[in-house]
Amino acid sequence: MSEQTHRDRIAIDDPSTERVNQPGREEGVVRAGSHPVEHEEPADWGWHGQTGRKGRVGAWIAVLVTLSYLVGNHEGRVEDLWVLGSALLLIAILIWDIFRRKNAWRSR
Repeated sequence: MSEQTHRDRIAIDDPSTERVNQPGREEGVVRAGSHPVEHEEPADWGWHGQTGRKGRVGAWIAVLVTLSYLVGNHEGRVEDLWVLGSALLLIAILIWDIFRRKNAWRSR
């Protein structure tokens, strides 16, 4: 679809909108008389970077739940290998996180 056709469709679909140039971003469609968003912080959407202590405790609980799958009435050992592999991968990530936070400039 050509640019002019796209502009015409926007005008036909909703005449109260207009296209505006946004600095450092693509063109945006905003209501007439409104100001487009120039920059959004991740914190505006509720993301602050890390889950903190509760997230780490939850990850260790997930490891225990994963290891609880070893108890059961299955006869094959392939399932056990996958469960152990998944649990070991989670443990490795958690240990890496412990060392990363210990050596971080500002650990939490």
